[in-house]
Parts: sequence; C-alpha cells; structure tokens
Amino acid sequence: MTALVLALVAGAVVGLSLGALGGGGSVLAVPSLIYLMGFGPVQATTASLLVVVATSLTALTAHARAGAVRWRLGTLFAGAGMAPAVATGVLTRHVPAAVLTGAFGVVAATAAVAVLRAPSPPASQVRPVRAAGVGAGLGALTGFLGVGGGFLAVPALVGVLSVPLRAAVGTSLLVITVNAGAALAARLGDLALLDWTLLGPFAATALLGAWDGKRLAGKVRATTLQRVFAGLLLAVAVVMGADVLCG
Repeated sequence: MTALVLALVAGAVVGLSLGALGGGGSVLAVPSLIYLMGFGPVQATTASLLVVVATSLTALTAHARAGAVRWRLGTLFAGAGMAPAVATGVLTRHVPAAVLTGAFGVVAATAAVAVLRAPSPPASQVRPVRAAGVGAGLGALTGFLGVGGGFLAVPALVGVLSVPLRAAVGTSLLVITVNAGAALAARLGDLALLDWTLLGPFAATALLGAWDGKRLAGKVRATTLQRVFAGLLLAVAVVMGADVLCG
C-alpha cells in the first residue's frame, strides 16, 4: 500500500512539472522509480520514457490550444534529436548502473543551474543550424538517460534560440514527445520487464497532473515555478550523487 501511495504522489508531481514548466518530469520520474518503487536504473529510464511520452503529449495538447507552441521550430529542434536518441537508447543497455546513476545526478545539477539562469530572450532571429545542433545534443541525452530533455530544452529555447518563455514551455513539450518517443522505440523489448502494478498508477496521476500543471502555470509567476523546480533538481542530484559514492 505504501508503494502504491508513493507511486500516485510521485506521478502527480511529475505531471505537474511537465505541464507547468514544459520539462523536468523525467528528471523527477527516474529517481522516483528507483528510490520509491524499487526499479533498477535501466528499467527506470525505460519506464520514464513511457510516462514522459504520454504525459508530454497530454500537456502539449493543452498548450497548443492556448497557441503557445512554435511548431516549425519545435519540429526542427526535435527532428535533429531523433537519431541520436535512438542510438544512445541502444547504448544504455551496455552501461553500468552506477555510471547511469552518476551521470543522472550530474545532469540534474546542471539542469538546476540552467533553469535558474535562463535569461530573457534577446532580439535575434533563430538560426536553423544552431537549433539543429542543440536539438541533436538533447536527443542524445534523452536516449542515454531516459529523460525528455525539457529541463534543458526550455533554457536552450529561451537563451540560445530567442523564444519567449511561454512559447518555450509549449514548444519544449513537442520536443520531449518526439525525442522520448524515438528513444522508447529502441527499448520496446524492455517493456515486458516493468512492474505495471506500480507503473500504471504512476502514469495515471502523471497524466492528470499535466492538465493541472498547465492551469498552475497561468496562476503562479514563472520565476517562482523555476526556483521551486531548481530546488527539486538539486535535491535529486545530491541523493543520486550520494548513492554512487556510498554504493
């Protein structure tokens, strides 16, 4: 019963993050699946991709209805990341669990800094080559660590590609859906190994949380949401780093 309650609560937090911030769901999902529900690192990253695809698609629908998605830029950004996502998704099977856990902790800490430092968009035009390059890097990260990449996509869209924050959140959901879907396609054979008695409730509350997150984003200041999210990321980084050092 305790594990089920934890799955429900953790799923809701993941959905809220994706819906409100356009990212971060997988950074919270993977450690939740490992430390709260007992998944191994490889199983956790696979399960995270599945949940992130479904949740991001749900949140994307809500943001698209509000006109907050840059479809052309998002398609270019996501398309460049598909092949790297698939390639690194296959590579993950051959990487030791401790390496995956440590890498995830480093990424979480980096993401916290990126979220806090996301600048106001400068007045400049988007460069397709730059967009494709950033998209390819995030795609590789998605496949390797089982993360959607939205926690880095939003700062990249704002700071590097000059997209306003509101549109960056919606556009990042498009990027997450495509990249996570491509990475998940490389791991379909692992789905049968997952504990669906816990993953099902986790995914269900994540989907509901995505809708609530979109409404929350309209009521709370973006800077407040960013600070809370950055704090969660730093906590995740500390826990996973300690796990590697003490394990």
